[in-house]
Amino acid sequence: MSAVSVQLDIVSAEGQLFSGLVELVVANGLQGELGILYNHSPLLTALKPGAVKIIRQGGEEDFFYVSGGMLEVQPNKVTILADTAVRAKDIDEAAALDAQKRASEAISDREAKIEYAKAAAELAEAAAQLRAIQQLRRKAK
Repeated sequence: MSAVSVQLDIVSAEGQLFSGLVELVVANGLQGELGILYNHSPLLTALKPGAVKIIRQGGEEDFFYVSGGMLEVQPNKVTILADTAVRAKDIDEAAALDAQKRASEAISDREAKIEYAKAAAELAEAAAQLRAIQQLRRKAK
């Protein structure tokens, strides 16, 4: 017996990244991790940067990275609106590690004329991208 599915749409400023039926959506809301199944109560919440895990019909897992955004849940439909969204497998790990290193250096360099909040946000985004890559790797094992 298969689980009941819900329509999921993941949309970013660049366009629609995913549209299809899924059994489960797991995302990081501001209040913590959310698991969304068919017939979930209506909900609107902001998302933190990080991984979005989906389980497609049939049980196949897939991971996406979102830079934040909004998650809207209706009984038969879930919509994620993100500034940036990419499939976790498409994240450039070397670029994320480099961005993390540059942001860490900028934060620790007290002599530099940097905007601390901007560097901290860049560091958080790079760390979230790397966590998405790690989740994808754990899935592959």
